[in-house]
Amino acid sequence: MIIKIAVIVAIAAIALYFVFRKKLLPVPETFPKLWKQYLQDTVKFYQNLGETDKRQYEDDVLYFLSHHKITGVGTDVTDEDKLLVASSGVIPIFGFPEWHYHNLEEVILYGQSFNHLHETEGTTNERNILGMVGWGYINGKMVLSKPSLRQGFENESTKSNVGIHEFVHLLDKADGATDGIPEALLSRQYTIPWIQMIKQKMEAIQDGKTDINSYGGVSETEFLPVVSEYFFNRPRLLKDKHPKLYEQLQQVFQQDPASTESNG
Repeated sequence: MIIKIAVIVAIAAIALYFVFRKKLLPVPETFPKLWKQYLQDTVKFYQNLGETDKRQYEDDVLYFLSHHKITGVGTDVTDEDKLLVASSGVIPIFGFPEWHYHNLEEVILYGQSFNHLHETEGTTNERNILGMVGWGYINGKMVLSKPSLRQGFENESTKSNVGIHEFVHLLDKADGATDGIPEALLSRQYTIPWIQMIKQKMEAIQDGKTDINSYGGVSETEFLPVVSEYFFNRPRLLKDKHPKLYEQLQQVFQQDPASTESNG
């Protein structure tokens, strides 16, 4: 009798979980006009697309939202937040229509930065993490600071975008090794030139002879996400200042965002 009750309770708990999860992710069948307007006003990558590509982008966003849970810890999650999370994931893989994040179950938004224990209390120095891809017991999850996520899209002059940064980590991780070499995307013929580029640019970063964020010089693992932020947020500037690096990133992502970047 006790076993039967336990089974019934377990089934009920599972059912409630999926009902609750569905409520957390109400995904419309068609892309709402308000969502289109928000992307047009906030996401420069979307602004620069032609009408056909915008429809593809919208389809990709809907697919993302229907396959990945987005929840808040200590903060509400708005439709705008969901659109920015989905955009962070869609932008790096826009050149690969068949690619999906099979290694991601959930994106968790915190109301502020956090420390390595996922605590949001304490001084800024103690909680200096803006985003991370989960390992071990949080494998399959991504954690982002909501204010930092928004800033990466709303500030058009920045070369930083924490959402794109973490999703590029996820792409790098897809081949089984987070090493700065996205073998799942990069054709084998470009692997050696890419490794050489990493070495050259990291040396320049460490010598203070470049405008690339210094965090890109910490390790090969961080170099790819850092320059990817630059590539998608300020593509024309990157192409002007680092033409060979830009060309390499074109090969990685199969995209040329500088060619469509508006002057606005």
